[in-house]
Amino acid sequence: MIVDRNEEVCMEARRHGIVLTRPLVSAVVLASLGGVVTTLPQPLALVGVAVVVLGALVALRAVWRWERTRVVVTTEKVFVVNGTWRRRARAVRLAAVEAVELEQSFPGQLLGYGTVVVGPLALDHVPRPKSLYRLVERLSA
Repeated sequence: MIVDRNEEVCMEARRHGIVLTRPLVSAVVLASLGGVVTTLPQPLALVGVAVVVLGALVALRAVWRWERTRVVVTTEKVFVVNGTWRRRARAVRLAAVEAVELEQSFPGQLLGYGTVVVGPLALDHVPRPKSLYRLVERLSA
């Protein structure tokens, strides 16, 4: 993480687990389809195995990306860090923030996730977005 000596980490979180829904459903569908195809005669059975492996790779990639993405709020800035081999960070200094917005869909309200827009930086699918919103508002004042 990119934190100066003077600043203190106030919050660090992964994106909400809801971001895993679509890729994991796709992975289950692929694995199921591949499992059915593996019961067919030999040349097609190998295709079925490949589709099962593809489903596993889709799931692994989604979980890996979710695990490696963090939203961090410090006393000085808000940033998103992602990546493994090539770490990337997008940040906004709290002193430069003029407006903070909170967007929550109905499913987001039910499941506890939303989007918090901090200046030019949109933090999507964050857990407990109201807490993040209040924290950023308080720190940027």
